[in-house]
Amino acid sequence: MSIVRVALDVPLPRLFDYRAEDPAGDWVGRLVRVPFGSGEKLGLILQVLDQSDQPPEKLRPIHSLLTELPPLPADWIALCEFCARYYQHPLGEVSSFALPPLLRRGKLPKRRLARPQPGRGDQEASPPLTTEQQVALMAIGQTRGFEAFLLHGVTGSGKTEVYLRAIEAVLAQGCQALMLVPEIALTPQLEGRVAARFPDAHIVSAHSGVADAARARGFLEAFEGQADIVLGTRLSVFMPLPRLGLIVVDEEHDASFKQQDGLRYSARDVAIFRAKQRDVPILLGSATPSLETFHHARTGRYRLLTLTLRAVAAAMPDVRIVDTRREKLQDGMSQALIAALELRLARGEQSLIFLNRRGYAPVLACTACGWISHCRRCAANLVVHLADRRLRCHHCGLETGIPQACPDCGNLDIHPFGRGTQRLEVALQERFPEARVLRVDRDSASSPKKWQALLAQIHAGEADILVGTQMLAKGHDFPKLTLVGVVGADAALFAADFRAPERLFAQLMQVGGRSGRALLPGEVLIQSEYPDHPLYQALADHDYSRFASQQLHEREQAGFPPFAHQALLRAEAPSVDQSLAFLAAARVEALKLAGEAVMLYDPVPMRMVRRMSLERAQLLVESASRPALQAFLATWSQLLYELKTPRELRWHLDVDPQEL
Repeated sequence: MSIVRVALDVPLPRLFDYRAEDPAGDWVGRLVRVPFGSGEKLGLILQVLDQSDQPPEKLRPIHSLLTELPPLPADWIALCEFCARYYQHPLGEVSSFALPPLLRRGKLPKRRLARPQPGRGDQEASPPLTTEQQVALMAIGQTRGFEAFLLHGVTGSGKTEVYLRAIEAVLAQGCQALMLVPEIALTPQLEGRVAARFPDAHIVSAHSGVADAARARGFLEAFEGQADIVLGTRLSVFMPLPRLGLIVVDEEHDASFKQQDGLRYSARDVAIFRAKQRDVPILLGSATPSLETFHHARTGRYRLLTLTLRAVAAAMPDVRIVDTRREKLQDGMSQALIAALELRLARGEQSLIFLNRRGYAPVLACTACGWISHCRRCAANLVVHLADRRLRCHHCGLETGIPQACPDCGNLDIHPFGRGTQRLEVALQERFPEARVLRVDRDSASSPKKWQALLAQIHAGEADILVGTQMLAKGHDFPKLTLVGVVGADAALFAADFRAPERLFAQLMQVGGRSGRALLPGEVLIQSEYPDHPLYQALADHDYSRFASQQLHEREQAGFPPFAHQALLRAEAPSVDQSLAFLAAARVEALKLAGEAVMLYDPVPMRMVRRMSLERAQLLVESASRPALQAFLATWSQLLYELKTPRELRWHLDVDPQEL
């Protein structure tokens, strides 16, 4: 008789012991069905022991092993243990999260009768390399073992070609490659390009849009070494890869790599840990690296590779800041932008108007009594979606019909205020009736099929003016697009979050980079009432390094990341007083442990205090030393589970938070 120690998918920071017949072979890493309470759960065996800390009479026998699946590898378990330890999350929940949903339920997919035959067609010819691309590839190719590279290349400089050539070298050595992209929307087109370049490679796509059976099948093919290339979003960082030789993280700065619920991990940071764990190189690519990554590259922790020239286009687009302080805008557009649109229509070229606010208008209001379309579940307004005559909350999903009159005073004269992509689309259709205006946002591209149809329309030249949100800001090549106009960017200049300028710069440089990527010259017009702002001036000069240096200097003076390390304890309950009371009690315990190396701030309501009928508050913890912060969090998090809390209250720790 032996004891197996099992990680279960429960919100408790502990493992569970069960009795088992003397195991034949290695049981560590196997999935097992065990009794839990009055039901049954699937768990992961982490240890086989001779004895337990629990009395023998309290130990229950396991139900069954999932023998159809081989034991999960030791490095995969170690990756889960790292995430549990660093992000202060129960190991059972981490290991369950890292499995595909089908395996999580103890089911196996139907296996393919045979591995798909290679040879999907002729191999796509590789374009000639620029001198900078050759230098970058030479540096990557000479690496033996772990090294982190930052490939900092301007938009259109051919970063993807560097990725593909690096993957080609890894495949030639009989190794596997893992490539992470920030969004599902970018996966199909990249998968097509990778498949065309490597027709004989077995490619697995991994993201939440993949059906459960296909996702589990891809996981097993990667695990068994059949997959040559794994391409996916943040969850693919947990794919087991026995022959791993290279990790690529495209658009490494993107906020989508940070999970915002459950296990709040950064896929980029986990990928770096995994590359070091497996002693393989990792390539982080971006035109606008995160300031943390750029700082590591400047200080020698990462190796910096630069691509300063575009691979196809002769030059970067001309960026102009349009001063709107003394101009009366027409439907939100300046005369300069309207004239530039007219010029592109006359030439038969495409234009993109970028407004990162979907819907028709941000709010519906009554001027007679002051009524505003508030969401009853959130501290936010219901957004006007005129196309389907609905008011929607973009935070909780609540929606209602648009009222015919003010609900408070009965006034019939209620108006939408502000501007979203739908309203801009209508204005452009009225101003340019001969133009084909196409709106691209989460409403028009609500499914992968609709998204691909929109992209096909754009590439086929069936749209003259695009109206889009950040969905169009990165990863797309539209050869006929020569104008990008940016509307409504100023609000982000003065946001409370210290990361807001970094995000705005990245967003505007990325969307501006869609212009003039082929043989036609590009132009970017950014409307602003603050045309002399240093951020806009750096954009106009295509000078990311200057902007990053200014931001890093300000952060160093303020003691913000990367010069400090942070964690947030958040709580949510029906009343904000309950949330604040819990955080106050947690702070009392924390003060006993903190010491001089860790700073504790006061509990405060969150900026958006009410969301989905719960009221939220947060407590910031900060330290100049990452080891000191981690040591503190490891002890403190255990004490948090012992605090008595109201039944309705929920709390979580967010290590390295991206939003304050």
